[in-house]
Amino acid sequence: MSSVIGIGIAGGLIVLGVLAILIAGGKNLMSGKQDLKKIIMFAIPFVVFGVAYGITTDTSDAGIATMLFMMAVMVLTIVLSGFRSTFNL
Repeated sequence: MSSVIGIGIAGGLIVLGVLAILIAGGKNLMSGKQDLKKIIMFAIPFVVFGVAYGITTDTSDAGIATMLFMMAVMVLTIVLSGFRSTFNL
């Protein structure tokens, strides 16, 4: 029983933390302290997860698909930046 209560409290704290981050981010965006491109880059994994969840309708499968997609993007970015520095593009 105590583990259920502990998990509920931890989940509630996570939700409160995410809400605080979203509120602070919105406030900073409105005041011009943050760049919109940085916020869009931060939102990409959430969008990928939403699309994967819409396709798979399972959170664990969507999480794995998001992880694999983001790892592939990371490898592609590393390869492209390596080519760019190698060939001075």
